Amino acid sequence: MRFIRHRRWLAAGVAAALSVVGVATAGSARAAAGCRVTYTVTNQWQGGFGANVDVVNLGDPVDGWRLTWSFPAGQTISQLWNGSYTQSGAQVTVTNASYNGGIPTGGSTSFGFNGSWTSSNPVPASFALNGTTCSGTVTSPSASPSASPSASPSASPSASPSASPSASPSASPSASPSVSPS
Repeated sequence: MRFIRHRRWLAAGVAAALSVVGVATAGSARAAAGCRVTYTVTNQWQGGFGANVDVVNLGDPVDGWRLTWSFPAGQTISQLWNGSYTQSGAQVTVTNASYNGGIPTGGSTSFGFNGSWTSSNPVPASFALNGTTCSGTVTSPSASPSASPSASPSASPSASPSASPSASPSASPSASPSVSPS
């Protein structure tokens, strides 16, 4: 009897622990995200430039990051430090180095690179950190749709007769003299 009681307590404890892990996992899947990017051209010469990129994490802590953007005028990266990069046409992806993958809430990381340009060197318009556009604000996770739709019947209108009196014309006697033919 005593053995069965301990087994039940153990089973209940394991179930509780697993449910906590499930809740923690579900919560992290819906973490708030937000970031701010500062892109600075540090120097520029005919056909080439250097740039520094600062990334500030405004959302939940990040463990491993990937920053993406598109160059607007065909610029290309030739050398990058504090991360690694891939570039396909205008699309650039920079991923963290082994030593700077974690960014706490309110924390930042940065990397720099040298690149080349041909006709002009405008600053990229938009950046995304791990798929979230860096707008400078925190975006909360979207709520999942409700499992139970609420279908409340609406009352149908009922016709009720109007009992308002209507004015009826009344004939008023005419006081005109009558003329008889003579």
